Amino acid sequence: SITLRKGKTLRQSLKEHGLLESYLKQHPYNPAAKYYSSLSSSEPMQNYMDNSYYGTISIGTPAQDFTVIFDTGSSNLWVPSVYCSSLACSDHKRFNPADSSTFVSTNDSLYIAYGTGSMTGVLGYDTVRVADIKITNQIFGLSETEPGDFFYYCPFDGILGLAYPSISSSGATPVFDNMMKEDLVSRDLFSVYLSKDEEKGSFVLFGAIDYDYVSNGISWIPVSDETYWQITMDRVSIDDEAVACSDSCQAIVDTGTSLLAMPYEDLESLYDTLGASSSGEVQCSSVDSLPDVVFYLNSAAFPLTPSAYVVESDGVCSLAFEGMDVSTESGVSWILGDVFIREYYVIFNRAKNTVGLSRLA
Repeated sequence: SITLRKGKTLRQSLKEHGLLESYLKQHPYNPAAKYYSSLSSSEPMQNYMDNSYYGTISIGTPAQDFTVIFDTGSSNLWVPSVYCSSLACSDHKRFNPADSSTFVSTNDSLYIAYGTGSMTGVLGYDTVRVADIKITNQIFGLSETEPGDFFYYCPFDGILGLAYPSISSSGATPVFDNMMKEDLVSRDLFSVYLSKDEEKGSFVLFGAIDYDYVSNGISWIPVSDETYWQITMDRVSIDDEAVACSDSCQAIVDTGTSLLAMPYEDLESLYDTLGASSSGEVQCSSVDSLPDVVFYLNSAAFPLTPSAYVVESDGVCSLAFEGMDVSTESGVSWILGDVFIREYYVIFNRAKNTVGLSRLA
């Protein structure tokens, strides 16, 4: 099991440096950009704006450590490298292939389009250690350019993608696929627990289910498209009334997105029903009396209580929902991010292509 720590978010870091407003002005945000570049590998870095769960992996012999986001919404592993002279790389750990006796270079390049520019790099092979699992000959990206001086402030070095190989840039085999192929996991699944506690307790467990977290039973939902961890959502209801996704829709379970993202019309409908302002604010004093928002997946109900979907910051209470332009290409219209995952222990099962959810106490 790899421990995830909850740290500062990019948003907090930019705010502390007085850069948040100019950043948001320059980069109008659309969480969906991640899901529809024609390369099927677009990843708007801003999806990680509020993401605060990261863990440490190492690459090379002897080991070089990196802080990464374990992202079920993408499939590549990449870290900054000594080939990168972008400002964003200057204050992050950079992989030096010359210091690793097990590194094998390639001439293949990697290109991942982000909402704010693109990460370009080269692909190489090396030993990657994730917790106590040692993967030999793992292909990964060594960045040469990273977009935007703002990533200078990112609290993580790179990204470890946990989605399906079909959406991996340059066809690079994802880390978990190699774990399965090299028989390094006893079962072809991994599970995620995101703690509500400010700093500790969160983990990604490879090859196993921690039965301490499934006392409420596990509901299994079939994956509808083996790209992201995509599932069919029947509807979203409040007080037994469908208020969003009323004719069913496609959703992905994405540890790399912090909030719940949805089409703007669904967002407006939820704001209306919950009595929020047009910017999603609600009275802090009335939060306790708000209803549950219930997600129906594979005919079972998965509620989110107001304590889960309302965030309080500087005395202002807002709904942890955001709108996005919906891609017709991938058909994904909802992203169930960390706000949802904190309430459920999630099992990502590659053997059966299902997502298991168990409500946390």
